[in-house]
Amino acid sequence: MKQHRFLGSNALCALAAFLLTACGGGGNNGGDNDNGNPGPDTSPTPALSFSGIKTFRFTWSDASDATHYRLLENPDGLSGFTPVSGDIPQGTQVYEHRVPLYARTNAQYLLQSCNATGCTDSASVAVSGSLANSIGYFKAGSMDAGDRFGGKVALSTDGNTLAVGAYGEDENDNSVLNSGAVYVFTRDADGGWSQQAYLTASNAGAFDSFGFSIALSADGGTLAVGAYNEDSNATGVNDSNQGNNIATNDAGAVYVFTRGNDATWEQQAYIKASNTDEGDFFGYALAMSGDGNTLAVGAYNEDSGATGSNGDGGDNSSFNSGAVYIFIRDNGGEWSHSTYLKTNDVFANRQFGYSVSLDQDGNTLAVGTIASGAYVFTRDESDAWSQQINLDMGVADKFGKSVALSADGDTLAVGAHQEDSGATGMSGDEANDSGAAYIFSRDGGGNWSQQAYFKASNAETDDWFGYSITLDSSGNTLAVSAFREAGAAIGLNGDQSNNSASRSGAVYVFTRNSGGEWSQQAYVKASNTDADDGFGYSLSLSGDGGTLAVGALSEDSNA
Repeated sequence: MKQHRFLGSNALCALAAFLLTACGGGGNNGGDNDNGNPGPDTSPTPALSFSGIKTFRFTWSDASDATHYRLLENPDGLSGFTPVSGDIPQGTQVYEHRVPLYARTNAQYLLQSCNATGCTDSASVAVSGSLANSIGYFKAGSMDAGDRFGGKVALSTDGNTLAVGAYGEDENDNSVLNSGAVYVFTRDADGGWSQQAYLTASNAGAFDSFGFSIALSADGGTLAVGAYNEDSNATGVNDSNQGNNIATNDAGAVYVFTRGNDATWEQQAYIKASNTDEGDFFGYALAMSGDGNTLAVGAYNEDSGATGSNGDGGDNSSFNSGAVYIFIRDNGGEWSHSTYLKTNDVFANRQFGYSVSLDQDGNTLAVGTIASGAYVFTRDESDAWSQQINLDMGVADKFGKSVALSADGDTLAVGAHQEDSGATGMSGDEANDSGAAYIFSRDGGGNWSQQAYFKASNAETDDWFGYSITLDSSGNTLAVSAFREAGAAIGLNGDQSNNSASRSGAVYVFTRNSGGEWSQQAYVKASNTDADDGFGYSLSLSGDGGTLAVGALSEDSNA
């Protein structure tokens, strides 16, 4: 197994660091109970430091008349303080608090010292600064130039399993050029990460690009991996003709792996299109339902002129029109082809299937194209799929390059990385290639409407904002990348005006409030920003939005 070294803390997860400032007085002596209220006479101000990934570590010296303590948090500096811990016994003197760090850049904390008569507040401490020092990153233990580690990332819903594609990797012994690999990492109860698996194709071939696309089930126990340049002429599921042959150049394939109770991974299925053909790029995009039993596979260069569901896949009359294939897994773990899906109005070079996303139950599917927008399909109780809507905001904008659905399927994010408006921020003028992202919402009647239009807060020509997007389960947190953004800042919420690091890349995090209004939460850069790193080429959010994984496939340090 190829091993993996961990530097700092996280690696692909652009999460956070912090500097501390005291506010509210108190100094080193903490808060004083000088107003006659019950409780200890003083409460020590906690010292705040970084400990592990996404973790704030609070330490203090005990107050002599306290029996226990409580930590309170003001997450944005405006919402007020609420408890985030239970009772911490006297003598513990430490508490570690794991948070979504991009959402805690303005957080404040205080410690309550308590006894039988009441509690006394300490002075508060605040998070500030660039947050760069505690951003960690993963590097391969035996790295090679061009491995493209970080070309794709995928997180399980709980954020405890991370899959990372390295589609340019050359096998463990560098014997099969650009065959590709996938690394699987897991997080333990203390927040520490370790490599669990190094996966390659059962029929690895040169330039197959295994790992170019990946998808995880909600529990992280089922993993689909695309190899869109795979060349065999097999068809369907587990065809015996899956040897390493070059009969059908760049036809593409998908591999499904499952994790056993002993945490070992095994290949469960080798999946090909029902109409395998040269250059179709089957497996370029993948999406999986939460239970891992429904798999959508995009093949954006597929050529048939069929329309709707399960048409004639052998009719190659519409060059590069594209297709999506749906596969389902039964209770015995057997996979089968369910649906061959095309748009209702097929035309050449649409490249339908460039991006795909499934909701939690697998009954709503979003499909992106390069030439005609994004499509939404729904599945009924008889397993039949039908087109619900075509959303199209402009051919030249590459609207549909990326799509992401919320768990309930009612919120859809769509990226348009070559959108040309000069607007910045939220809901600006929709008027070169700076890029944009859009949010659509579906009502109870199945009707879709645009809810928001996003631009980067520092939009510039050729940034490609919207190249990759990801939503949390609720649809209330959205991360959008601009992997060609040129900012030289490091960490979170740094200087956005210094464009001296060409194509270093950036990520922007937005949140939606209970009134349906969106606002930018954070501007995220790597901790080691450098030109041409492509930070943000791939993205993934955990279900609760508390963990963000960011791939930088061209980062070139020798760490």
